[in-house]
Amino acid sequence: MMKISKSVLAIAAILAASASAHATVTNLGAAVVGTPLSFGGLAAAGPFNDVFTFTLPVNGGSGYSVTNFGLLPGQYNTVFSTLSLVSNPDGVLYNADDQLLSTSTSPGGNSLALAWGAANAGNYYLVVGGVANGLQGGIYNGAISVTAAAPAAPPVPEPGTYAMLLAGLGAVAFMVRRRKSI
Repeated sequence: MMKISKSVLAIAAILAASASAHATVTNLGAAVVGTPLSFGGLAAAGPFNDVFTFTLPVNGGSGYSVTNFGLLPGQYNTVFSTLSLVSNPDGVLYNADDQLLSTSTSPGGNSLALAWGAANAGNYYLVVGGVANGLQGGIYNGAISVTAAAPAAPPVPEPGTYAMLLAGLGAVAFMVRRRKSI
C-alpha cells in the first residue's frame, strides 16, 4: 500500500474545497516576537485561496496584512476578498480542531489586514482569498507581526505576610518606645 504524505492530502483537500479556485499551501515556519514574518504569492489568473501555515510563540497580540504587488500595469494584479486567521492545534489542516479566529473581508480590495489579541503558542494558518485578474495572474506580499506578551503581574502577598509585617513593625515600635523610657 502506498503512503500519501500529509501535505499531498492537504493540497488535495484545498483543491476540492476551492473547486475551480487555484490554491497553494506554504509553511512559513516559526514567527518571532519583534521580527515580521513575510510571505507572498504568485497566483495564476482566476480565483485563488492560498494557505500559509506557521507557529506563534506565546504573545501579546499579532497582526496580519496582505497587499497587492501590481507589477507591469495590467500584467499582474490581485484583488482580495478575504484574509482569515485559523487556529490549528494539532497541525493537521482542515480537521475538527481547526477554529476560525478572525476574518477580514473587502471584496475588490487592494489590501487586507487584521489583528488578533494575545494568544497561546501553537500552530496557526492564514487563508488569503481573492482573484488574480492581471493578464499573467497576480502577485501579492504580506507580513505577520507578533508583539511580546505582557510581563506577569508581580505576586500578591498573602494576608499572613501582611500580618507578619504588622507584627514586626509593632515589635520595632515597642522596642523604640521602651528605649526612650529607659
